[in-house]
Amino acid sequence: MGNFKFTATQFKGLYLVEADVLNDNRGSFMEIYNQEAFRRAGISISFVQDNRSISRRGVLRGLHYQQNNPQAKLVRVVSGEIFDVAVDLRPDSGTYQQWYAVILSSENPIQIFIPAGFAHGFLVLSARAEVQYKCSAGYDPNDERGICWNDPRININWPLNAGEMPILSPKDARWPLL
Repeated sequence: MGNFKFTATQFKGLYLVEADVLNDNRGSFMEIYNQEAFRRAGISISFVQDNRSISRRGVLRGLHYQQNNPQAKLVRVVSGEIFDVAVDLRPDSGTYQQWYAVILSSENPIQIFIPAGFAHGFLVLSARAEVQYKCSAGYDPNDERGICWNDPRININWPLNAGEMPILSPKDARWPLL
């Protein structure tokens, strides 16, 4: 197969990736990743780790990154819906400290490819969401960093109701401002 549509964003190296979905009387089939198709699109990456998280509505995970061993990520939603955010932390980038967001859901075949050098996080919009993502580098707890989810300098427009607070892990609640 290897039929993917890569849509560039205003952030260098950050792409929305849409796969062809084959539907028939049995159900559907979709290729998630094909190294050669990604390479043809200019994304030469080797993934070394796959992660899965399951969260309930209102959970905000992030904003996470690794300082010395940054990870590129290919993020998709298996079930539910999320507001997925990438923050550019590349000092030499024209979009440094700016954010990009997309709604990912199990109802569409869109994934987001986030290059190394970005912080990543997401807010669960549905009752429950299962998120899977590939990483180009392994998780290193000694290298893990984060940014406060509501940092005023970044000013992410999280889709929360007025006065609503997200559900955060203790670690995510303690991340510093930029």
